[in-house]
Parts: sequence; structure tokens; C-alpha cells
Amino acid sequence: MAERVSLTLNSTSFFLLSPPPPKTTTTMSSSLRTTTAASHLLRRSSSSSRSTLTLSSSISFTRSLVSSPLLSSSSLSQKSYRNRVASVNRSFNSTAATKCSSDPDQLKNAREDIKELLNTKFCHPILVRLGWHDAGTYNKNINEWPQRGGANGSLRFDIELKHAANAGLVNALNLIKDIKEKYSGITYADLFQLASATAIEEAGGPKIPMKYGRVDASGPEDCPEEGRLPDAGPPSPANHLREVFYRMGLDDKDIVALSGAHTLGRSRPERSGWGKPETKYTKEGPGAPGGQSWTPEWLKFDNSYFTEIKEKRDEDLLVLPTDAAIFEDSSFKVYAENYAADQNAFFKDYAVAHAKLSNLGAEFNPPEGIVI
Repeated sequence: MAERVSLTLNSTSFFLLSPPPPKTTTTMSSSLRTTTAASHLLRRSSSSSRSTLTLSSSISFTRSLVSSPLLSSSSLSQKSYRNRVASVNRSFNSTAATKCSSDPDQLKNAREDIKELLNTKFCHPILVRLGWHDAGTYNKNINEWPQRGGANGSLRFDIELKHAANAGLVNALNLIKDIKEKYSGITYADLFQLASATAIEEAGGPKIPMKYGRVDASGPEDCPEEGRLPDAGPPSPANHLREVFYRMGLDDKDIVALSGAHTLGRSRPERSGWGKPETKYTKEGPGAPGGQSWTPEWLKFDNSYFTEIKEKRDEDLLVLPTDAAIFEDSSFKVYAENYAADQNAFFKDYAVAHAKLSNLGAEFNPPEGIVI
């Protein structure tokens, strides 16, 4: 869930830990993997009864959607890009929010459509980021819904979509627009979290214990103020991560586990201000080349983020200040060392943390939620 990130977040692919894009940029940094990762996924999918490719955030949790049919802002004139953003915004803002509970059958069918989308667009990182950024605005000190923020679908409104940390997420909305129109009985809040969890699982990650039934925020007046999402390069990275995630009600274990989603995606300097223009891992597809990834196989969800950050042997792999902090801070380091040595432990804790994040601030109908 990169996609600045920070959990990765601010504007790269890890929601909470991705590098934040400059406020002046409207480009998207969706993440994609290398040819090696693509071939790995192809081999994996060919052995399954379903021909689905598994991959991909921000963050992610937000890198560039290189194999998406969407054009990056760098390849569009400023005017045409603005027009496309406006068109997507009109589509989402004009559709009434689903105030009742999501339909279980539609949720199941939408999940299959999301898998197909992932197979063809390699958009796992940006879908992780979409779910994370909608949920990551939660403030546990505010009781009222939807003022408290969190997973309520408010990210679809233009005022929140234009927050600097959400640069490029208009492309994620564009990707899932047809699915939302097809399944009108699903709330935006549920669709965002369904897409995020499905992307993790299809990339080879753990099964997320999700529940659905989230109620949608009804209008732009329900959007949180800007500035609730994490930054990737603050003066005191460990303290910053705690300030942001403790406000959400998450703890040190959650912070480190969620940071592991940076195993997916890449960061582009022209979009986020972080990373190299190109590396040996990103000079080829799938999708447009370029950017810098955290791991060699950046469309595969595993524990390689922790092993690579720990060793710091490869200059072609990205290490943000917030990444380095998980091995420098004494409390974070206990979990990071464990995850580097034990992928099963990482998967177990990540699944719990992702589910916890996806429920933040949500109003459920029915109160106990829906399991599909």
C-alpha cells in the first residue's frame, strides 16, 4: 500500500512511506516491475487455472503505472492532462455515494475484475496506494465520522485528490472507474480497499483478513484537511513516522510491517523528487522504463525490502530516509531484523497491519462488516 511515500507516502508508491511528489507536479508515480518480475509472474500465472498475473503501491504505499494505457503527464500537453483529470473527477464526483452496505456478490465479482485489471495493467502499486491514502488520513483523536478521516471514500473528491501527497492518484481512479460503474452496489470506500488488498495478494503477498460494508463520505465538505499523510524525507524520520502513525492508532510493529510494502514499485525523480531516472532494474518493461525501485523484482511481494535495506549493497536500489530509519531506530530495528530473516513472520504481521489500516475511521453497515 509506492506511490513522497510514506507508508509510504507522500506521493510515491508506499502509502505511508513513499516519497512525496513536489506540490507543483500533477504527474503520477505508479510502480511497476522489471522484465524478470514479469516473467516470474507469467510463469506463476500459467500454472494456475486462472490466467492472472500477480504483482504489485503507496504505497504502495506509488510509483509509475508504466504499463498502464494511461499516459503520464510528461507525455501529455498541460492542457490535455488537466482536461483528463477534470473528466475523471466529474465522473467520480457526480456519482452518488452508496450509503447502504455494499452487496457481497458484487464485491466478489468486482474482485475478479480487479484481478483482470492487475493482469493487464500491472497497476498493483498505485492501487495499494489508493487504499492506503484514503485510510491514512484517520485521526483517532476525532470521534465524529467522517470528520475523523479514514477509509470513507473521500479521496474521490477533487479537493482531496489535489493534495500534494495524492499526486497521480487520479490515474488510479481512472483505472477503476469502469468497475465502479459496473458494480453500483459497492461503495467507493469498499472498492478502494478491495483493490488495495487484492493487489497485495495478487503480487504474491499474504491473504488479508478484510471486511467490507464501509459507508461513503457524501461530499467534498467531508474531506480531511491536507497534511495528514506521511513524508519520506523529514528531518527526524523515526519521530515523524511515529507522529503520523500513532495518530492513526498504529504502533511500531505496524509501521515496520507496512513499510515492507515498498517491496513493490519504484520512484521517479521527475514526479516525486526521489530516486534515479533509471537503473539496471527499471530500464526495461513492463511498461515505460525508468525510475528507481527498492527491490530488484519490484512487482513481487516478499521480504526483499528488508534484506536489501539491511545490506545496502546495491546503489541501484532506493533507500529513503524513512526506509533507513527502520534499521537505525532501536525499536523499529527489532521488527525489521525479524522480517529480514523470516518472511513468514513478515507476511503474518503485514496482513494484520494492512487489515487494521484498511478499517481506520470506517463506518460499517452492518456494524460487524461483511466478509466475502
